[in-house]
Amino acid sequence: MKILVIGAGNMGLTYAEGMSKSKLLKKKNIMVLDKSEEKLKELDQMTQFDAFNELEDCVPKADIIFMAVKPYHAESVFKAIQPLVKPQQIVISIMAGVTIETMKNLTGLSKVVRAMPNLPAKIGKGLTSYVTSAEVSRIEKLTIESLLDTTGKSIEVSTEQLIDASTGISGSGPAYVFYFMQSMMEAALQMGFSKNDSVTLVSQTFTGAVELFNQSNLSPNSWMERVASKGGTTRAALDSMEDNNVNTLIKEAAFSAFNRAVELGKEY
Repeated sequence: MKILVIGAGNMGLTYAEGMSKSKLLKKKNIMVLDKSEEKLKELDQMTQFDAFNELEDCVPKADIIFMAVKPYHAESVFKAIQPLVKPQQIVISIMAGVTIETMKNLTGLSKVVRAMPNLPAKIGKGLTSYVTSAEVSRIEKLTIESLLDTTGKSIEVSTEQLIDASTGISGSGPAYVFYFMQSMMEAALQMGFSKNDSVTLVSQTFTGAVELFNQSNLSPNSWMERVASKGGTTRAALDSMEDNNVNTLIKEAAFSAFNRAVELGKEY
């Protein structure tokens, strides 16, 4: 099995590097294409890939074509590969908003997968949700899931709407966490902590809280109740958040990302 990754940006290279370690693939069974001379020089230093800059030299050789370009490049790239593809090839796209129907129409292929990754894939802690066209077989789904799992975890969802929804939760979600962390670090600085201590206080608090959650069956609400005693410091903080509708604002932010993903899909 040979895989072609089109686009050697952050996520394209992340998945190429992750998939190169898969037991499903033999050495040098990943091809990476990019038009940037700078990227090609970078790829030449990576011995686990074969680098290309022309579609006709690599598209016909691929069993799976992994699309990792910006959504606004989708139409031009898909039209360019259409004369080069073969019916049994599978396309996996991580482009936000580009629908399965659009990909089918632009490539002429029927086996299409739409996926939504997130940034922690860069350290093997990512979450990728995906949905497939009906033509993708059960065995092919297992292969796809195994490849996506090389950067963390993957979940198959039942509809494309849930891909848009996962954009608002997991896809954009790391930025929400960073936003919260930044606010807490700024508060620590204002309280008198040094910059290094502020970073340590906040990052270790987030790491510890997530580990507590992952190693138990308790809900976030249950953990909050355990930490927040009546009339105590934690309760004062949580009451402030409730009074300022932080819960509602976070949900509205997630739905804003979801709605934007839907809007992007209508542009193609």
